[in-house]
Amino acid sequence: MSTITVVLPFSAEPYFEQTLHTLASEASVRKIIVAHDGSFAGTFPKAEGMKVDSMTSGKTLNAVAAKLSTTFLLFITQAQEMVFGQRAIARFVDIATQTKAGMVYADYYDIKNGSRAEHPVNDYQFGSIRDNFEFGAVLLFSRTAVKKALAKFGKIDKVERAGLYDLRLKVSIVAPLFHIQEYLYTKVESDLRKSGDKMFDYVDPRNQFVQKEMEAVATKHLKNIGAYLKPKFAKAPKAAGTFPVEASVVIPVRNREKTVGDAVKSVLTQKTNFPFNIIVVDNHSTDRTTEILAGLAQEDARVKHIIPERTDLAIGGCWNEAVMSDACGRYAIQLDSDDLYIDNDTVQKVVDTFRAGGYAMVIGSYKLVDANLEELPPGLIDHKEWTPDNGRNNALRINGLGAPRAFNTALLREIGLPNVSYGEDYAVALRLSRQYQIGRIYTPLYLCRRWEGNTDAALPIEKINRNDWYKDKIRTIELMARQIAAKKL
Repeated sequence: MSTITVVLPFSAEPYFEQTLHTLASEASVRKIIVAHDGSFAGTFPKAEGMKVDSMTSGKTLNAVAAKLSTTFLLFITQAQEMVFGQRAIARFVDIATQTKAGMVYADYYDIKNGSRAEHPVNDYQFGSIRDNFEFGAVLLFSRTAVKKALAKFGKIDKVERAGLYDLRLKVSIVAPLFHIQEYLYTKVESDLRKSGDKMFDYVDPRNQFVQKEMEAVATKHLKNIGAYLKPKFAKAPKAAGTFPVEASVVIPVRNREKTVGDAVKSVLTQKTNFPFNIIVVDNHSTDRTTEILAGLAQEDARVKHIIPERTDLAIGGCWNEAVMSDACGRYAIQLDSDDLYIDNDTVQKVVDTFRAGGYAMVIGSYKLVDANLEELPPGLIDHKEWTPDNGRNNALRINGLGAPRAFNTALLREIGLPNVSYGEDYAVALRLSRQYQIGRIYTPLYLCRRWEGNTDAALPIEKINRNDWYKDKIRTIELMARQIAAKKL
């Protein structure tokens, strides 16, 4: 018979005792380790306390792994009210046994504001190395896989918060991580924010030390799988021929009558020592966007208003239309149709950075603001976790690299963007950083307006999963390519 050691965080809430009794009643559960900060003093069947510095520290997880004598380790990550479904734990164990998985995890139900809803999660793939991959709150590890991974790659790093990330990456190399597409438990959701409010948590300045820990762990993982690239970069080639202007600001747009005029005007006020233009790709808008852009193009010849012949274009496809047009300059600089450049020297700063570093791409920083341009937390998004030496590797760990993004047009014409509306720029950034250096500007270059009309303001879980799955697939492709590239170096 398979046996289980359970680890879960202590909570003083009334539900905790019921959770302990539920776990203790399972015949397969041999031991329950209650991780606490000194506040747990209860006496429960099969339970023992373990005072920890952090639930997910290297110290905690190494101590658990060293004592692990049961077939499986059931790790509950969150101190939240939770109810297991009928035969749920037995189902975890049964599937882990049949698949020989290193870790299994499952879909679950969320209770938000008293209503229950399905919460599916994604399948794990080779490229799912981002530290915010959502497994849910219940993870079942195989002792065999844990012991094999730690024997091969060493103990879990001495980190305060990234220990669980380190463990699952190491385990994923020696055995598959298996997703059970069944709703095996219900948890009460405590974070009720919308998707658009959560997406910047990972760049909150208060989490900088966590970012550095995660980066160190991810870098070691890349070395373990042969996908790490040393900081040796090719110089971005100089394009043959001439360009009509030095820089083009590219704005893909569809149905943004309330904001696109402001975006274009923020470009027209730019002061530069070189000629530039604005290429607005109007993706068959059905509101007043087309009328507004036609008027702006009449008023100022620098505004190039393009309506594509194709009707199947996503944002990436619109970018390709702009970049491949005869109007595109030597550098193509991004601006979203609902955002604004922060001052009148943004375009100059970007081009100066290109000229100074021979970069294939330049990425800036921005401030989050509301519809009235009032600053929103966390304020400045600067991605200072990026470093010249390790940025290209760390880029595989995080879900975005910052903005505004600007490209060497000749290289972008060669590579092209995938015709999608999420992750298209991330895919290109990973591809370029495999060979070339990316320049960074850490002062804010534009205002990112968060409002109810944003495409990521309040996404359903199915859309979030689909977006995350796509970026993981991009990482999978890139990791495989980097394994080949690393062998050639």
